[in-house]
Amino acid sequence: MRPPALVAHADWSANPEKRWCCVAVRDRRDTYRVEAPVPVGPLGDFFAALRARADRRARMLVGFDFPLGLPRAYAGAAGIRSFRTFLGQAGRGRFRAFYQVAESPGEVALERPFFPARSGKKGEFGLRHLLAGLGFKDKAGLYRTVDFGRGYRPDAAATFWTLGPKQVGKATIAGWRDLLAPALRADAAIALWPFDGRFADCLASAALTLVEAYPAEYYRHLDLPLVRAGSKRDPAARRRQAPAIVQWARANGVVLEPALRRALQHGFGERADGEDRFDAVVGTLGILNVVLGNRAPGEPDDPLIRRVEGWTLGQLP
Repeated sequence: MRPPALVAHADWSANPEKRWCCVAVRDRRDTYRVEAPVPVGPLGDFFAALRARADRRARMLVGFDFPLGLPRAYAGAAGIRSFRTFLGQAGRGRFRAFYQVAESPGEVALERPFFPARSGKKGEFGLRHLLAGLGFKDKAGLYRTVDFGRGYRPDAAATFWTLGPKQVGKATIAGWRDLLAPALRADAAIALWPFDGRFADCLASAALTLVEAYPAEYYRHLDLPLVRAGSKRDPAARRRQAPAIVQWARANGVVLEPALRRALQHGFGERADGEDRFDAVVGTLGILNVVLGNRAPGEPDDPLIRRVEGWTLGQLP
């Protein structure tokens, strides 16, 4: 099986201005050429814009760093047996209020799990209200198995929690409601890994395969010294990653386009979106690391993970 003609990763955010996508295109010599990241742009045009970059018959692999899947405790309580099927149901019927962020603790329910709509006064809204509304006894019910594998902390951001610097809940809503669900309705042949089968089978059978990717996981896969070099929010720390990234690309026959090389050397600049552009690149390289055979996809054996919870590409079970 030939590898995908296009590999991309979109670094995600609740704020559209902080969504950046890095694309790698395979040329006629079967060499991947990685380009400097660009804004994701209007979500309705996202996949069409990527398709325009590749031959219409070519296969594409695209990753996102928002959750693809539901916590098993939530899915079990809500009677959800398939994440892919649920994406077509969310916002309709019984789950018509699913994407409407709860304004008060009393509005939190299995059919309306995102909370809270605003920060409120100190202590006014907390995870205890989310847990009570969903009927969970402890915070573990808010997380997927793959989240524990990332070094779960009791105060880590949960899928349905909408506050905090990452605003994971609101970013997830944008990803599911505004991007994935419309795309799946328009093209049922899109493959979602691992829900639609093993990684190689998805790539072989679908023109477009979507995966969950996690740049922070890929720092280790690519042997980046970020943990030792400082925060990715610091341009100087990002600049210190350039030699390791260039070395990885050279060792794997991957070409970094000139604009990307310049961005790496400058640490993606001083603007606040520098860390987003950096992570968009790391996400693409992490996915390529799997495509090139350096890292196993991390196929989960647990049927509940494959049907409901999902997994991060390249993270070992």
